[in-house]
Order: sequence, then C-alpha cells, then structure tokens
Amino acid sequence: MEIYKTRKEATERINELKRQGKTVGFVPTMGALHEGHLSLMRCSKRDNDITAVSIFVNPTQFNDPKDLEHYPRMLDKDIEKLEAEKVDILFAPDEKEMYPEPDTRQFDFGHLDKILEGKHRPGHFNGVAQVVSKLFQVIPATRAYFGKKDYQQYLIIRELVHRYMPELDIEIIPCPIIREKDGLAMSSRNLLLSPEERKSAALISQVLFRARELSSTNTMTIEELKNFVIDTINQNPHLKVEYFEIADANTLLPIENWYEADKKIGLIAAYCGQIRLIDNVEFN
Repeated sequence: MEIYKTRKEATERINELKRQGKTVGFVPTMGALHEGHLSLMRCSKRDNDITAVSIFVNPTQFNDPKDLEHYPRMLDKDIEKLEAEKVDILFAPDEKEMYPEPDTRQFDFGHLDKILEGKHRPGHFNGVAQVVSKLFQVIPATRAYFGKKDYQQYLIIRELVHRYMPELDIEIIPCPIIREKDGLAMSSRNLLLSPEERKSAALISQVLFRARELSSTNTMTIEELKNFVIDTINQNPHLKVEYFEIADANTLLPIENWYEADKKIGLIAAYCGQIRLIDNVEFN
C-alpha cells in the first residue's frame, strides 16, 4: 500500500493512475476503522481498478470540542486493516496539511443542512463540506463511497458535488449500514461506550426495526409511531433520544402521513451515557 502525507503527492499519483485509464474509488474516513468502513472499501474494490482511502479527523465538523478531543485515533492499527483489505493508496495528512490557513468557506444546501443533524449540530455539515471538497480535490476519484448510517451526510455530499463541484464528475455511491450481531449500527464512537452502555445501545436499532414492522401494518399514525420509538428508548436509563423523525427519504422533509412519500426513512439521534449515536431505518 502506498501512503501519502501531502496533498501534492497524493494528487499527482491519482492523476497518473487516471491517465493510465484506471478507475479510482475513494473512501474518506476519520479512522478508527471498523467493519462498516471496510465494507465501503470492498464495494470500491469491486467497482474500480484502484481503491484510495483517507484518514483525517476533521476538526471543522465537530461543534463540541470534547467530542473532537475524545474521538478515537489509532493510525497504526488502521494501516494494518487497510493492508489486510489490499487497499492501494492511503492519504493520511495532518491538520496543517489540510488547513494551512483557516477555511472560511460557507456552503448552502437549502433546507438539507438545517434540519435533523444540521439543527442539533450547528456548523457540522459546513465542516463536512469543507473537508470533503478538499479531499475530492486531492483524490479526484471516479467514485466515492459513503455509508447509509450517515444518511443525511450522504445526501449533503451528493448535493455538494452537484452544486459546487460538477466539473469533478465524481459518482457518489451509498452503501448499506453494517451492524453488530445485536443490531447496533457500527460506529467508531461505539468504542467509547462502557460495557453496560454498549448493551443498552442495541435497543436503539431494535426499536427502529420494530417501528418498521409496525409501519407495515398501517395501524399507527406517523405521530403515534414516533411517540412509540421515543418513549420506548427513553425508558432505558442509559438512553435519551435527541430526535426521531420520519421523513421523505429523498428530501428529508418530515411527513405527517404514510401517503406523503414513496420512499420513507426514520432517522434518530440518541445519547447513550455521554456518547451520541445516530441510526436510521428505511420504511417500506
């Protein structure tokens, strides 16, 4: 595996490969790699000649300094996993390389960055757009892969390319959520849970799956189902729902009845102890 620390070297190598007619798949990450990340790399390897991965904990997308400070970092272990997956290229810059000067750019995604995660984490998606736009310039890939666990982020990045970077012509590929055996969506933040919290965290996905079953029976209204999810999860002493919304999966605008959208999705953010977890489930 080739490892690059500077933007210049990484871009020169990617452009050289593209001149050779190679297709390049790109998986941007913040490290602390788990099976969810590795599944994205396998999708990329299936679709492309070359797979590139980046590892960079981006400070501009953290609206809580403590969250940034505690975010797990384990580059040596991550490199071992990448080599085992036969990834071709790793771009692993430091903060000075990515932000030689402050990034003051402001992005506008209409309503999309102002609801759900955008509402509860002000500035988060602007930071995501800053770093992803920089990474796409460094790694001008054929395709880039993102997990559906961060569903709103996937829609934001798709819109980022459409609105701000159409000349790059990067295809944004969404990949399925990868879950633990008990259903918990895989996340680097799961490493920060105590054993007792980890057991409780599985309830989030279990209640979402139950909500999906209930939605197919047409016996509950949207409002009743939302209350069921929130109340059931909040009964656990380790868990506290920040939001749960049922929305149109294409726009993420909330719906009030089951006939408003062809494709529907339930999105949740909940605290397990001090750790904030997100998940979602698509409804039939």
